[in-house]
Amino acid sequence: MNLKKEIVSELSKILSLEKEKVFDLLEVPPSKELGDYSFPCFKLSKELKKDPKQIASEFKEKIDLKKISLINSTETKGPYLNLFLDYSFLAKKLIPEILKEKEKFGLTSIGKNKKVMIEYSSPNTNKPLHIGHLRNDSIGMSLSHLYSVNGFNVIKAILINDRGVHICKSMLAYQKFGERKKPEKKSDHFVGDYYVLFNQKAKENPELEKEALELLEKWEKKDKETWLLWKKMNDWSVKGIFETYKKFGSEFDVIYRESELFGESKKIIELGLTKKVFVKDQEQNIVVDLDKFGLGKKVVLRKDGTAIYLTNDLILTPEKFRKFPLEKSIWVVGSEQNLYFKQLFKSLELLGFDWVSKCLHYSYGMVFLPEGKMKSREGTVVDADDLIEELIELSKKELT
Repeated sequence: MNLKKEIVSELSKILSLEKEKVFDLLEVPPSKELGDYSFPCFKLSKELKKDPKQIASEFKEKIDLKKISLINSTETKGPYLNLFLDYSFLAKKLIPEILKEKEKFGLTSIGKNKKVMIEYSSPNTNKPLHIGHLRNDSIGMSLSHLYSVNGFNVIKAILINDRGVHICKSMLAYQKFGERKKPEKKSDHFVGDYYVLFNQKAKENPELEKEALELLEKWEKKDKETWLLWKKMNDWSVKGIFETYKKFGSEFDVIYRESELFGESKKIIELGLTKKVFVKDQEQNIVVDLDKFGLGKKVVLRKDGTAIYLTNDLILTPEKFRKFPLEKSIWVVGSEQNLYFKQLFKSLELLGFDWVSKCLHYSYGMVFLPEGKMKSREGTVVDADDLIEELIELSKKELT
């Protein structure tokens, strides 16, 4: 049973409108108080040469007179006609279908032969996962299941943020205070302790911030000793993080690493400069100017050649579409990055990638602790491993 199609079929007869037009206009309102479906009559005002409120009232009279079995009641709210479904009637129709089709109920094949990539989680290798990662993973996995049961070939992707000054801060703290210790606790927590320690020590000695940047420069120049330390600590962190993923049930088909994208920016930067999408600012950073789109200016590559998140996504996104002919590429990231993704997608569009319309930022709101935003550098996070263990213990109590 396709509920919307059935309602559209009935409405088109009663209102003497084409099915396609009714289907396009019928929408789900932002609040249940405004009905299950809503009809924006102002969109017909020019065609019918009537006031939208008058159209809404006339449509209401016609629907109420014919008494559509699926509709329990109607109401007008300004230029809108709101429709409330008859749930008793729906139950009588749906329950037999559910009992007959069982777990196949509601499944479709709309995604047959289509690929969707869903990127989620994005851990940093200088700290363990926290409750925010579990929430992100839950959304990412839920979307993956929803697309899968509708026939799509879903590619679950993760980008591991394993390079940058934040990674070097853990490394520097371990160099100075670690005394060549090996993990005696879960390895990602061991690494995370040094990230917290760095920030504590940097408050006493701000010069450490400069040293962390110098360590990053060494990493970027592929200094052997620095890379050996980075690989050791990175391996510890990734090992622990994936232990948490296994415990929680997070799964990934493709693993991308930020470190593997380092040094790959030349091609995309040259393309941007050639197309005059990118320009150099007064400080010699390479930027994309999106002011005329209301998106501001964004640095693409720092003057010292250091890549940022935007650089990485400008490199990686075309690679995704090249390797996997995608129907859609989805990023599951919190709403604090809304502007960033608008900047990314507009930059890709200006660079001439016609598949950018297939890119989607699945945004969701941030949850704050009573004390404010969680801060890994201060150790004020709800740890993922602790939360999972607590949930397991609570479940055991419920079962005994």
